[in-house]
Amino acid sequence: MDDVTAAKLAIKLLDLTSLNKDDTESKIEALCKKAVTPYGNVAAVCVYPRFIPFAIDYLKGTGVKTATVVNFPEGKMSIEETRKEIQKAINFGSDEIDAVFPYQKFMAGDFSFCKDFLKMVTEECGKKHVSKIILETGELKKLSLIIEASKMCINFEIDFLKTSTGKTEVSATPEVANAILETISTGKKAVGFKASGGIKTAYDVKKYLILANSIMGSRWISPKNLRIGASSVLDDLIKTIETGV
Repeated sequence: MDDVTAAKLAIKLLDLTSLNKDDTESKIEALCKKAVTPYGNVAAVCVYPRFIPFAIDYLKGTGVKTATVVNFPEGKMSIEETRKEIQKAINFGSDEIDAVFPYQKFMAGDFSFCKDFLKMVTEECGKKHVSKIILETGELKKLSLIIEASKMCINFEIDFLKTSTGKTEVSATPEVANAILETISTGKKAVGFKASGGIKTAYDVKKYLILANSIMGSRWISPKNLRIGASSVLDDLIKTIETGV
């Protein structure tokens, strides 16, 4: 896959993200404006819940989905608190819910809590809203834990496994992506994958496209199955398309 082809494909897989404490409507407007490009539109914009109605209105007719985050970023909320966040986001009109996995509970061995959490997320999202579970792989650290957590999520029919919030020291890495994709490939249920956090260049993105292609095959690569979460990579993707480098 050459660089230009990879960049054009990546734009359609992108969850263009702004999750900063100083976000304003004007900043979200600029984000939504960037989501529509001459080379295709991004898959979704991911913003805090309060900006969902604004994003929906701005992006009307573009086909770009709206995504938001819950139990974010530390993953420490109770199940009922997270349920209320999901319900609020859905009432605002969000198409997709990115929920932080209670990874501290998982690392402490409280698997019952984690399973109840996943059950709640799938119940609240239903079949009309895409559910993505943010594993926070940089905090889980060990591949064995990441694989075990991935398998647990897959058993609860989560739509996507996502690497990171982007708020920790270590976020997505090719090594972790490989482990999650291999786990997905050997499972019996269809689950997507989202690499997120620390992805800043077209070169970074291409590494994940190559991995997905080698493990899942070229036909699997589509917004339905593969997403790239990033806030600043779009400019470099467009530059690659326009200059070839």
